[in-house]
Amino acid sequence: MGNVALKEEEVVVSAETFHQVQESEEFQELRKRHRSFVFPLAIAFLLWYFAYVLLAGYAHDFMSIKVFGSVNVGLLLGMLQIVSTFAITTWYVSYAGRRLDPIASKIRHEIEGPLAAATKESK
Repeated sequence: MGNVALKEEEVVVSAETFHQVQESEEFQELRKRHRSFVFPLAIAFLLWYFAYVLLAGYAHDFMSIKVFGSVNVGLLLGMLQIVSTFAITTWYVSYAGRRLDPIASKIRHEIEGPLAAATKESK
């Protein structure tokens, strides 16, 4: 990832350009989409995680209920923590690919396109 196409030559972007990009409508939309996905999901996962930790610490009787064989509620909830982490990661990658990456690529090409061409011409 990153600047694969520009490995041979460095493209230097000024602070003013970054400031202009941050104020652009496209960047604001990108930020809004990112935050509207990440913040609620992070809060939900943290609540789920802390609920698990609190149950493990204070609800020993509940967590030790046998579900089948030697598998108890605590073990199942612990495994669900791992499964939910992979599910959230998969969901985010899918979301980013559909809703974030196209905007980010467009912004990047708007910044680097003219600069990359100018860098090549000057050499």
